[in-house]
Amino acid sequence: MEDKPRVLDTRLVTSSKLFGIEEMHLRFNNGVERTFERLRTPPIAAVMMVPVMDDGDTVLMIREYGAGVEDYVLTLPKGSYEHGEDWHEAANRELKEEVGRGAHELKLLKELSLSPGYMGHRIQAVLARGLYEEVLPGDEPEPLEVVPWSLSNLPQLFERSDVHEARVIAALYLARDFLGVSG
Repeated sequence: MEDKPRVLDTRLVTSSKLFGIEEMHLRFNNGVERTFERLRTPPIAAVMMVPVMDDGDTVLMIREYGAGVEDYVLTLPKGSYEHGEDWHEAANRELKEEVGRGAHELKLLKELSLSPGYMGHRIQAVLARGLYEEVLPGDEPEPLEVVPWSLSNLPQLFERSDVHEARVIAALYLARDFLGVSG
């Protein structure tokens, strides 16, 4: 299908400090009209890094509290761009804030979305190499635990109950394949 449905109307239904819920009235090419609800896409872009140590196999993950799931999760460093930043600057700043390292080399692996049926949020998955120590203060409410993990051992990682974020799993597979790591 080449022609997208026509947007007849959008209106904000409700909002909070973090989210806006928007109603979207569409007309499809066959004449059928439908109303969908979606989370309003924030104007702020986001970035998620796969920081790889010099051995080419060890990645640095972080353990942090996920309010949405009410538990601690093992995830990758990530965050929103700050005013005027591009993805390179945002990636390096977030790395320094969350894992205490910057990167000499940043490679965009893929732009990822999550639940495109009702969210327009996207995140840049970035491979970070040539790591060096540098710490910046972050905005986390408690110190983050940095957890090294081997890309060649992803099956064991995914057996853990604290690893379930789809974007993280996708980014780790993308990094492993890009780097040619067996596993």
